Amino acid sequence: MAIRIRSNSSTEAWRALLFAHATVAHELDRELRDETGLNLGWYGVLLLLASADGERLRMNELADQMILSRSATTRLVDRLERDGFVERFVCPSDRRGMEVTLTDAGRAAFIEAGRLHVRGIEAYFGSHLSEDEKAMLTRVLGRIAEENARPSDCEDLRAS
Repeated sequence: MAIRIRSNSSTEAWRALLFAHATVAHELDRELRDETGLNLGWYGVLLLLASADGERLRMNELADQMILSRSATTRLVDRLERDGFVERFVCPSDRRGMEVTLTDAGRAAFIEAGRLHVRGIEAYFGSHLSEDEKAMLTRVLGRIAEENARPSDCEDLRAS
């Protein structure tokens, strides 16, 4: 017996968003792997570090922004560090924490992969939308993210 799930406009929109994300992310990952050897997760870490002040983030901030567990973030950073793209060191302002920073090799890999990634986003996503649709999606998805955002573990700890 098949289970029937009640569908409505919200669940249909949600399914469409998930399917679109999965198909586009799959293509972006495939291109990155084929042309640079990086996967989309690695590129995400390099992007966050390249965008951060001083090209460095604390491990917990990186985990929060990647929406990964602390252990998954550690494993990801371990591989990036092993391949020379990042370095990890004790946080100077709080010796209990670790920071991750880009290396020269990581910066170069990010720049190379970034050109490909932006081109892929346009090909697999942006080319299917009008400018008005892009602006509307940016507003709507930004609002949803903002209204559902929860403080990071770090902010919770500071409040106590």
